[in-house]
Amino acid sequence: MADRFARLRRIPGRSLAGKSPRSVAGQVFVLQVALVVLLVIGAVLALLLQSQRDTSAEARRRSVAVAQTFAHAPGVVAALRGPTPSAVLQPLTEAGRRTAGVDFIVVMDTHGIRYTHPLPDRIGRRFVGTIGPSLAGQVRTESVHGPLGHEVQAIVPVEDTGGHVVGLVSAGLKVKNVTGQVYHQIPIILTAGAIALGLATAVTALVGRRLRRQTHSLGPDEMTRMYDHHDAVLHSVREGVLIVGGDGRLLLANDEARRLLDLPPDAEGRPVAKLPKLEPETAALLASGREATDEVHLAGGLLLAVNQRPTDRDGGPAGTVVTLRDSTELQALSGRAEVARERLNLLYDAGLGIGTTLDIARTADELAQVTVDRFADFVTVDLDDAVLCGEEPEPASAGMRRVAVRGVRDDHPLYEKGRLIDFVPTTPQARGYGTGVSERLPDLASAAGWQAQDPERAGRIVDYGINSLITAPIRARGAVLGVANFWRSKEHGPFEEEELSLAEELVARAAVSIDNARRFTREHALAVTLQRSLLPRALPEHGAVEAGYRYLPAQSGVSGDWFDVIPLPGGRVALVVGDVVGHGLHAAATMGRLRTAVHNFSTLDLPPDELLSHLDDLVGRIDQDEDCPETAANVVGATCLYAVYDPVSRRCAMARAGHLAPALVRLDGTVTFPDLPSGPPLGLGGMPFRTAELELEEGTQLALYTDGLIEDRHRDLDEGMELLRRALAGHPERDPEEHCRAVLDALLPARPRDDVALLVARTRALPPERIADWDVPPDPAAVAGIRVAACAQLDAWGLAELGFVLELVLSELVTNAIRYGSAPIHVRLIHDRALICEVSDGTSASPHLRYAATTEEGGRGLFLVARTTERWGTRYTPEGKVIWAELALPELPQET
Repeated sequence: MADRFARLRRIPGRSLAGKSPRSVAGQVFVLQVALVVLLVIGAVLALLLQSQRDTSAEARRRSVAVAQTFAHAPGVVAALRGPTPSAVLQPLTEAGRRTAGVDFIVVMDTHGIRYTHPLPDRIGRRFVGTIGPSLAGQVRTESVHGPLGHEVQAIVPVEDTGGHVVGLVSAGLKVKNVTGQVYHQIPIILTAGAIALGLATAVTALVGRRLRRQTHSLGPDEMTRMYDHHDAVLHSVREGVLIVGGDGRLLLANDEARRLLDLPPDAEGRPVAKLPKLEPETAALLASGREATDEVHLAGGLLLAVNQRPTDRDGGPAGTVVTLRDSTELQALSGRAEVARERLNLLYDAGLGIGTTLDIARTADELAQVTVDRFADFVTVDLDDAVLCGEEPEPASAGMRRVAVRGVRDDHPLYEKGRLIDFVPTTPQARGYGTGVSERLPDLASAAGWQAQDPERAGRIVDYGINSLITAPIRARGAVLGVANFWRSKEHGPFEEEELSLAEELVARAAVSIDNARRFTREHALAVTLQRSLLPRALPEHGAVEAGYRYLPAQSGVSGDWFDVIPLPGGRVALVVGDVVGHGLHAAATMGRLRTAVHNFSTLDLPPDELLSHLDDLVGRIDQDEDCPETAANVVGATCLYAVYDPVSRRCAMARAGHLAPALVRLDGTVTFPDLPSGPPLGLGGMPFRTAELELEEGTQLALYTDGLIEDRHRDLDEGMELLRRALAGHPERDPEEHCRAVLDALLPARPRDDVALLVARTRALPPERIADWDVPPDPAAVAGIRVAACAQLDAWGLAELGFVLELVLSELVTNAIRYGSAPIHVRLIHDRALICEVSDGTSASPHLRYAATTEEGGRGLFLVARTTERWGTRYTPEGKVIWAELALPELPQET
């Protein structure tokens, strides 16, 4: 109510001139103007009438007085009896007229003939007036039209000492002079009236302004309607309204307030502290005058929400306005609304807190964590074992594994986490898993089917205080993945029927996340299996290097990292590490294709830069094959580092395509990153690659890695490489496996975000005594000498039993070089894990294996070489080509 009056006070006032004449201020102003005008008119009329009466009387009085005074003046009688009355009396009358303020004094004889007159030409003429009464000794006054105009005159007899009338004296005033004095007073009256009208206007303006402030520029009709409306609203609203004065007396109470407080009819005007049936706390609040907002007070059997505000904030009278609302039903509704709000908050928190990861056990634990102490005292989650492995749940599972247990206390007798539980058919868990229907057990002590699972443990659970259970199946995409169990103790009461739907809603939100985590686990396992099948299961044993490796798939999914150790002819070895951009099955499949391509290209024994160029062309063709809208997101990009190490020359040729440079661990323990020419990533095309050669000491270790090892969101590339350097430096005695372990411990977190491939190879060198070579002149007769020298070298190596095969191979290869090749021709034998025979010449023409017809004399040499050796092939060099063949070493006899 106070707010309504405050809004009325904020109505803008309007000027008096702009007000309707029917407004209070306009009506008062018109009334005052009318009164002033009437007063002025009345004053003028009264003045005229009063002046006319008073001036006539005054004129007569003055005329009589002047006439009598002059008639009784000494010498007048003598002058009348003298010979020249006019000469004596004329000056005296003129002097007396001016002195007395009359218009004329006329002295005449008893016949009315004038002796004196203000107009000298009138002397000697008859006096205009009635002289009879004056001759009889009377004083007469009259109004006549004389020589001066309309006159008021008095006629007085002049008597001698004997009482005889000897003459007459008349004195008088002109009427216009008498009324002229009145006209001189009218402007004064009008001026006074104007001043009074101005004052009335000013007073009216002041009163109008105050009325506008108090009535908010409302007219009488408007004010009447307003107060009628306010009165109607005041007594018809469903809210009690009280106005309490500054002295604590009740000034106003509407009908609703009387009903709510049960006020007596004479309550208005009485102190609120003395009102009957008013609760002391409520009376104290009303009498205190303090502000209150929605304070709940008891009134009879009702709960009232009381609001109290002072009325003197904006200059109003001291007091308070109080509003009362019956909140009895609202309190009951608010209790239910509070429960609903808590449940909505629980569902909201469940939506945010469940499913933050794609881990099945973590998601189940998040369901338990969100609901414990807000919905249940204890929560357990049981899932089918197949679900935990990412598989579809079994229709008739032999048991479920408990993956989450949480509660308000830790000493509960429920089954522990990780236990495989085979629920009997009478339990709600088994029924829920089989039918997908939730169940509520309000009293576990009387639930015989539930106790049949484990009677002893069931008794401990009931004795512990747990007496109510809701079992909700975890359903997703039509399949039941497990069961969530909500347990409540006696102190919080049993679960209600409506809480069953809340439990189902909570579990439904968790079920989607659990199923997503299950599908991710299955897909991740498939991808990891595919990737591991595409990677080398074990590194081949090789005399050129001793290698160790580590491959770690990312927690969020597989990637395209790969590595390889590929044996090459001549005892050499190729070290490869690469990384396909992206994650998932597509990246893993692309990695398999690239790894296979590297193996195939390596059989051609290409230099590193040429091999990367061929690989770059392959990646470009893959992109073109997949250049369609359906696979636009799967554009291939990859990096690769390819290195070839020759243990004979101890030289390592390397080239890289957008990959990180390897780390070199030297014999003194120092670690360097060689400055290799950097090529573009594979797939860009159009840019050449360059090969760099390094000469490595025997025992030097090469560390090849992918960017997942050193790059992380919390550190930049330089910091990661420095950490790698520190992990490798200072320990030259470590073997490759130890280096791999130390590097991963130093650089990787517990859950790497990207795949990591690490390959560490320690170089070896063949001693000179295991290498024999000869220059061959281009003469067929030199073949025999080469066979003899080679057999002698085999005898020195203890491989004499390989002499026959070696002679056959040398004869064919050297003869072909002399016949079809060009100088220089060179033969080299390498005693490694196999006996390697190499024949080089200066041409690039390569021989081909073929089947010779029965009538042909030649064409069978390479066929014999292929049949008698383990393998053979051709590799090209800048000077020509090398034909090589490997012979398996004889097995050494076992010691007995």
